[in-house]
Amino acid sequence: MAKRGTKLIGWHGLQNCRVPVVWNSFESLQLRPTVELRNGTDVIWQIPSLPKAVLFVAHGCNGGAVNFWDRSSSCPNCIGLPEERLLVLHALARKFAVITISSAGRCWTLGEERIIVKNIIQWWALTHNLESLPLVALGASSGGYFVSALATNLRQQKISEFIEVLKNKGIDAEEVECMEFPLSPSFLADRIPGMNQNVSAKLFELFQVKSFVDGNGYMKKDGRATRWKEALRECKNLVLDKSMVQHVQEELNLAFAYHEMTSLQSEQIFKWFESHLN
Repeated sequence: MAKRGTKLIGWHGLQNCRVPVVWNSFESLQLRPTVELRNGTDVIWQIPSLPKAVLFVAHGCNGGAVNFWDRSSSCPNCIGLPEERLLVLHALARKFAVITISSAGRCWTLGEERIIVKNIIQWWALTHNLESLPLVALGASSGGYFVSALATNLRQQKISEFIEVLKNKGIDAEEVECMEFPLSPSFLADRIPGMNQNVSAKLFELFQVKSFVDGNGYMKKDGRATRWKEALRECKNLVLDKSMVQHVQEELNLAFAYHEMTSLQSEQIFKWFESHLN
């Protein structure tokens, strides 16, 4: 049977159905970013001690720099979506200085915005004495095309064709293929900070009752196309904090393996980055 999948420009490999990293896997690390408004857009970053490289992460359409960082006194507007925050934690744990920038509009554009972002990254690296470090980039959806545009002026193409063109230009690029995986009663609690195990189990039960998942726990449709929020409103014995709706939505999209940021391949992605630092 054909499998669905979503691709990021980065590392190539198949995703295990088992979800190995829970939201609090990096308890010794804390997200304490610095926030600045530059050129009319949010710039949010964190630099570990003795950084060995710089990572710029570009969000997808309708996203923003705030998606990658937990809400804190230094970033009260941050959202900390589960996949984005785990990507940053993986990076910081491996001594990557991380910078995130919000697009000017709903999605990234490849004209003047590309120049603005390049200038912001160069200014930031110079300000923090990071200009001599290797620079790598990671993006999903619109952000994936955008980070490629930072290395080349080529127009958007299909991923496989685009990667081949990049390689022909002497630019190393690979893809990571992420396959669908089944939900479980503990899945949402394992991935989302603050999610109660009981609520996670009840949500999974709701998805089963409403036939949003099949007998093996696989999503039948993309999370965006699943009417789970309507079903939740109709369920009188289950209350989900409004601040977690977007987080749950992201994880359902991820489970269906369709058009979403993912941290599940972080180990392989950062190994690929590290193999290209010298």
